[in-house]
This record gives sequence, C-alpha cells and structure tokens, in this order.
Amino acid sequence: MRERLQRFMQGRYGVDQLSNFIVVVAVVLLVIELFLPSFKIRSIVNLVAVCMLVYSYFRIFSRNHYKRYAENERFLKYFVRIQRWFTKKQRRFAQRKTHRFFKCPCCKQSIRVPKGKGKIAITCPKCSTEFIRRS
Repeated sequence: MRERLQRFMQGRYGVDQLSNFIVVVAVVLLVIELFLPSFKIRSIVNLVAVCMLVYSYFRIFSRNHYKRYAENERFLKYFVRIQRWFTKKQRRFAQRKTHRFFKCPCCKQSIRVPKGKGKIAITCPKCSTEFIRRS
C-alpha cells in the first residue's frame, strides 16, 4: 500500500507551507462553523472550508511544479513579514520590564534603551540624531 502511494505521488508537487496554511484555516473554519447560529451562515462557512480543502489537495496532487512553487513563494513573501512583526512584538513584550523602546524623530528607527536611567540623551545609530527622553 505504501509503495502504491509513493508511486502515485511521484512527479506530484506535494505538501508545502501554503498547503499547510490552507488546511489549518479550513479546519479552523469548520470548528467555527459548529458554533454559528444561522443555518445560512453555517452553510456558507462550510462551503468555503470545503473549497479550501479541495484547493489544498489540488495543489498537493498537481504536476505543475513551477506554478505551485511560484504560488508558495508569493505566500511566503507576505507570511514572513507578518511572522516577523509578531516575533518583534513578542520580543519587545519579553523585554518590557528592563528596556524602553523609542523611535527616532527623523528616520523612525526603533531604539532600545535600558529602563530607570532617568532623563538621557539618545543618539540614533542610523542617522546620528540626538534627542532627549526619559527612560
């Protein structure tokens, strides 16, 4: 049985990050659909989730590697930005007790300064602008 599946998948694109993301979103929609009160809304959400699953399996079983790879690259271009933004917020949240973050008034560069130093002159490392803030 395993050999048949391996032979069937030969030449197919397979699973990538976009397919995984689509499947996860579809499963979340199916779970949300269980708690919706209106039958019409439930059926629309269910239809969207099933269409997403069908599209995901279409991508997985596709033989057009070039198009599926290009789709995945476009997805990753935007997904990585969002992921970086959340990582940055998480890092800042973890350092909130020991550091303060300021933006340079000229270039908008984010600058990390230790807390509890009083009124200090902060020099931007990017544009060398000096400004005074209370840490």
